[in-house]
Amino acid sequence: MNYKLIVRPEAEAELKDAYIWYEQQTVGLGSQFMLSVDAAINSIRRNPHQYPVVYKDIHRALTRRFPYQIFFTVNDMNVVIIAVFHGMRNPSVWQGRN
Repeated sequence: MNYKLIVRPEAEAELKDAYIWYEQQTVGLGSQFMLSVDAAINSIRRNPHQYPVVYKDIHRALTRRFPYQIFFTVNDMNVVIIAVFHGMRNPSVWQGRN
């Protein structure tokens, strides 16, 4: 079963910033980052409850190859992406978003 995906504006901005940063490091690396995030999001949409709850009702999925975490909630038939965060950032920033 695929859940409907909703990406909050803050998460979109984080994705865009990460893409730009990686692309500036090496041409094409930003695209590889986006493919990694896309694979994680597709897995989340198929079975969001396979990912652990890490804070209140917020789940976390990790990306492959890149040190990013995708934080999301699940309600009814929706998956709401609230943050796409580098693993070294302060988690208190996204914790107030739910």
